[in-house]
Amino acid sequence: MTYQSAEALRDLHALVIDMDGVLWRGNTPMPGLADFFDLLRGRPVAFRLATNNSSKTPQQYVAKLASLGVQVAPEEILTSAIATAQYLAARAPGALVYPIGEDGVRQALLDHGLRLSEGGQADFVVSGWDHQISFAKLSEATLLIRAGAEYIGTNPDRTWPSERGLLPGTGATLAYLQAATDVQPLIIGKPERHMFDAALSAMGTDPAHTAMLGDRLETDILGGQRAGLRTILVLTGISDEAALAASPIKPDWVFQDIQELTRAWRMLPA
Repeated sequence: MTYQSAEALRDLHALVIDMDGVLWRGNTPMPGLADFFDLLRGRPVAFRLATNNSSKTPQQYVAKLASLGVQVAPEEILTSAIATAQYLAARAPGALVYPIGEDGVRQALLDHGLRLSEGGQADFVVSGWDHQISFAKLSEATLLIRAGAEYIGTNPDRTWPSERGLLPGTGATLAYLQAATDVQPLIIGKPERHMFDAALSAMGTDPAHTAMLGDRLETDILGGQRAGLRTILVLTGISDEAALAASPIKPDWVFQDIQELTRAWRMLPA
């Protein structure tokens, strides 16, 4: 299923690729995962695995992909936590940050020279995805934001696609804290430009020959369009055919999954 002709895929030299809902759902790989990466390496097509999921470090994503039969390098992965840490390090080097999040958030902040607060005071509150979210963490973040700490959200995704169905995402935590503080967070991840600019810079590619491959219209596809990229939607994650029909956001290509995308791309001359 496509909007543009599949022939136009030949113009692409690079991809910004979402992971959850595109490459896997939960811990279950999408059909054709290894073949898709064989295609990218063989053409070759440069890529960055750019996920709004802030919970894991690049090394943890490398290990997850290896367990699914795919080899990637840590530098080929860009998370919303890394983009957030890059933003803060450029704006306020060495700032004191209270993190809500897992290894991915904490490690990214430390790797970029930022200091972690255990509470009491902070220059920034950074809220990412946290499986161990608690009232105590939310309370501390609320007090810090109300005391003047700037409120940063790694990404706005309200839900996360698991094998069981849609579960609460980072956006659910952001909504809680916004309600408790009356402060709207600054968002760093997709659909904002920070993630796309970082991916393009890392690959050394231009938007005209780069596409965003994702499963969510309001983050992946909208963000790609705002950044001047062409966009590819797969229907294996958040946005289904009904959502696509009802949305004003229209991607350049639509495929059922990465397996269908790979088949269409393989039919084209290199």
